[in-house]
Amino acid sequence: MNLTVVLPDGSARHVTCATKGSVMECMRAAGVPVRAECGGAMACATCHVRVDDAWIGKAGRAGDEESDLLDNSDYKTDQSRLSCQMKCAPALDGLTIALQLDAFEG
Repeated sequence: MNLTVVLPDGSARHVTCATKGSVMECMRAAGVPVRAECGGAMACATCHVRVDDAWIGKAGRAGDEESDLLDNSDYKTDQSRLSCQMKCAPALDGLTIALQLDAFEG
């Protein structure tokens, strides 16, 4: 699966990852500076990404529990997701996301 991650400074990282696991795990494995403090347990919102408009239909919107965690972010939008809750799948090949400032490790 190919993924484009736009960093807060506007630069983009193109990442290739396995079609298993989460988008957060994919970013970590590729060295993308995502905080992801809880390691994917959905106990924080430090893997917050904004899904590109063209992809929100395929990636889906945040569920209630996910949305509740994202409510603590100053950067939440209608396209916000926790990358730990987005599973890698062939249907998401080419996905473009923007790593939000509150999830950026840098």
